Amino acid sequence: MKKYKQFMLLTGFMLCFSFTVQTGITLAHITPPVVLISDRDAVLSMTQGAKKFFVREVRLKPEEREALRKELGWQADEEFYRFYLGRDDQGKIVAAVAFMTEFTIHGPVRVAVGLGPDGKVKGAKVVELTEETYPWLKPLLDQDFTQNYIGLDSHGNFTVVGAGQAGGQENMTLFYGQIVANLIQRAAALFDIAVLKRGDI
Repeated sequence: MKKYKQFMLLTGFMLCFSFTVQTGITLAHITPPVVLISDRDAVLSMTQGAKKFFVREVRLKPEEREALRKELGWQADEEFYRFYLGRDDQGKIVAAVAFMTEFTIHGPVRVAVGLGPDGKVKGAKVVELTEETYPWLKPLLDQDFTQNYIGLDSHGNFTVVGAGQAGGQENMTLFYGQIVANLIQRAAALFDIAVLKRGDI
């Protein structure tokens, strides 16, 4: 009798676990990835003029995480963040590139952001998203909307404009466009706090 009860409890647990996992997958709407540009090509396109390349990994201090939270409302909770630095023949930095990701209910959106030695955006490209989110973001991608943020530092206006009237398809376009814009701003703020302000350029 005891073994039978244990078996029933175990069976019930497994059924609940299976239902929870399946429900989570259904709610997440994860579809296959769409890669728009390789990491290598994204880095090279935003570090033109660089002759040498280096990788810089930064770990945020508690006060730096708090500063990002206050400035952007962003919980920067990754263990470390990585910058790809391009330098000229004299060793001066040409640009840094960071890859930023936001995990949404429809899957991840990944963006490459190029930053100048002054901390201003030099370029940005959507690297990867999902089959489901691609049609929503495509109208803005066709407008090359990330170019609107070139020349801005982390304190600039990263609001998305030109996505049409809110509602239906246009509403999702605006939603995902703002996610991309936020990722660009986060990269600029991260570079400013974790690299420039440390004098670690």
